[in-house]
Amino acid sequence: MRIGYVQYNPSFGEVDRNIKTAVDLIGSVRADLLVLPELCMTGYLITSRHEIADLAEEIPGGKTTEALAELARKRSCFLVAGLAERSGDNLYNSAVLVGPEGYIGHYRKLHLFFEENLWFTPGDGDLPVFDLGTTRVGIMICFDWIFPEATRTLALKGAQVVCHPANLVLPFCQDAMKTRCLENRVFAVTANRTGVEERGGKSLSYTGMSQITGPEGEIIHRCGGEDVKVVVEKIDPVRAENKAINEYNDLFRDRRPEYYAMLAKKRSNGND
Repeated sequence: MRIGYVQYNPSFGEVDRNIKTAVDLIGSVRADLLVLPELCMTGYLITSRHEIADLAEEIPGGKTTEALAELARKRSCFLVAGLAERSGDNLYNSAVLVGPEGYIGHYRKLHLFFEENLWFTPGDGDLPVFDLGTTRVGIMICFDWIFPEATRTLALKGAQVVCHPANLVLPFCQDAMKTRCLENRVFAVTANRTGVEERGGKSLSYTGMSQITGPEGEIIHRCGGEDVKVVVEKIDPVRAENKAINEYNDLFRDRRPEYYAMLAKKRSNGND
């Protein structure tokens, strides 16, 4: 199976231009599954809820989902991409999955980062896993990486490949994904953006370094910090089925969930 990422520098608010950039970059690339960055068609550095509300789209039915579905049909591949979703009065930081037959599903980011809390509603659904026939893929978005429960949940639900659209500004994620993949024996595609956004007196510099990580924590490919490119690597998803550490230990069989009850409890001011 050929999996990969698209790393580029979206222009804020220029949805049509950003769609064209993604389409042109993917061009005639041969891949089975490609992951694009978080909010890759709108840009990330939002200055008001009003402006992102104007850019947000319904899923499915919005022009971004439709454009991606058309691209997936032409390229006979699956695409995962981040976009701003509008649903009723709520706005979500979401990621959509499309394939040769069109829209498949989407995920709303559970763990909002920094000022995202001003603009978006936290996700209200499960961490999803989709069976594509050739592999089972899970989806999480950017800051979800720092919560090990997210990747573990996807792995327990059968994901072999974790699709991870991102707009990373902190320096930790790429290395942390080695641990996330190792502790769950899954592949991951972290598709980060690059470039600098300066808006409303604020500035964000994105780290690039999109990455494909393997089930033993190995970096299969890591992009440069400023590269604009598509990278595709060939993998065997079946490797993610082997959870054995040795003849006596298995990552999932050896779990003791009866002693992990604290993980399902919320803490209040660190006292509960």
